Amino acid sequence: MTKARDIASAAPAPSTVSATELGYLDGVSSAIQTQIDSKIGSASAINPTIVDAKGDLIVGSAADTVARLAVGTNNHVLTADSAATNGVKWAAASSGGMTLINTGGTALSGQQITVSSIPGTYVNLYIVVVAAVASGAANTSFRLNTDTGSNYTYRATKNTTTIARDYGAGLDRGYIGLCANTSSYNNIGRMEITIPRYADTAYKQVLSDVNFGDEWWSSSNSWNNTAAITDFTIFADSASGFTGGTMYVYGVK
Repeated sequence: MTKARDIASAAPAPSTVSATELGYLDGVSSAIQTQIDSKIGSASAINPTIVDAKGDLIVGSAADTVARLAVGTNNHVLTADSAATNGVKWAAASSGGMTLINTGGTALSGQQITVSSIPGTYVNLYIVVVAAVASGAANTSFRLNTDTGSNYTYRATKNTTTIARDYGAGLDRGYIGLCANTSSYNNIGRMEITIPRYADTAYKQVLSDVNFGDEWWSSSNSWNNTAAITDFTIFADSASGFTGGTMYVYGVK
């Protein structure tokens, strides 16, 4: 094979092999060529015929073993899955955004309502309460993981008086704001509560805004506990508690 160029230039030159093709092998020893020949078409070779369609992938299905992964559905992404035959699969991309945890929402009735078994698979919690009404224009508060210890601190502000209420530390629940006592208010009793990084092993911050009619409350809370949040309880601090409304708990990616 070291005379490939000489063969190509000799007259007559081989009719089925070009000088360029032979040039690729110029300098290849007979021993190396024997190895190349033994691999072509052998069971250990990765042949082009393994793929059948545009977008097919060659993947490892086991040690020293390859397989074809057929092209996936449009806009699907390659996803690791140890249970799949080849260890990977095509799957719909994660949509991100919010996922409703308490399917259909939870109706508010009585003095306290709890949403439990909150999974720790999201980044933040976002809680929305709509059309909330409570007897006696009750203050609303919350607990996390049914913790009744003195582990809550908060500061709340009311717009109509522009004064801050600083309740200090060592309380047995956090504060959200005042809830309307009649359904005649526009946008009655809408509450929005955010708990960033609720599954982290660190103290938790809880931020809330409440609006009914021309009044709103804003509060910032701290829960001095490092446990992941799995339960959220809302309270209406009046004799009859809530008389209407729905609470939705979302997990945010």
